[in-house]
Amino acid sequence: MRRTTLFGLVIIIIIVFGLISLYGFSKKSMQQPATPSYTPEPLVLKSSAFNHNESIPIKYTCDGDNVNPPLTVENIDRRANSLVLIMDDPDAPSGVFDHWLKWNIPKSTTVISEGTEPEGISGKNSAGGLTYRGPCPPSGTHHYRFKLYSLDNTVTLGEGATKSQLEAAMQDHILQQTELVGLYSRNRQ
Repeated sequence: MRRTTLFGLVIIIIIVFGLISLYGFSKKSMQQPATPSYTPEPLVLKSSAFNHNESIPIKYTCDGDNVNPPLTVENIDRRANSLVLIMDDPDAPSGVFDHWLKWNIPKSTTVISEGTEPEGISGKNSAGGLTYRGPCPPSGTHHYRFKLYSLDNTVTLGEGATKSQLEAAMQDHILQQTELVGLYSRNRQ
């Protein structure tokens, strides 16, 4: 009798452990496999005319030809639908001066050639124009920020919109952003 009870107890233990193992296995097999997360490389904006935090050559200023410097773009997020380029001067005496606003630049853009407007829509700079306006500080050394954004959409603003309107339209759509800063001071003698 004892043998039968002991044998029955062993069988029950084996069955219980088997059910626990089977339940754990089936629960794992029902879980979704982990999907690898996508992390894009950092967006890069460079110029062959100057390095980050170095002087902008006179050619690209009001004292020279007043044309935009050449720019190259790298590592655009594959989810991007468009690019936005803003150039401004935070050191202007009357507040930030906007020099260049461009949006809905095609995501395939990797080069903005010297002296050419990229494809897209132009916004109004602080002087009221729709094209690049080169550095022209009244005094001292100013920092000119070339800010580039990749967006998950295209912006629905028409030509001539302001930077504040553009920034409001971009809100919640920025995938990446980067900044290239150039310095310029006018040597008056």
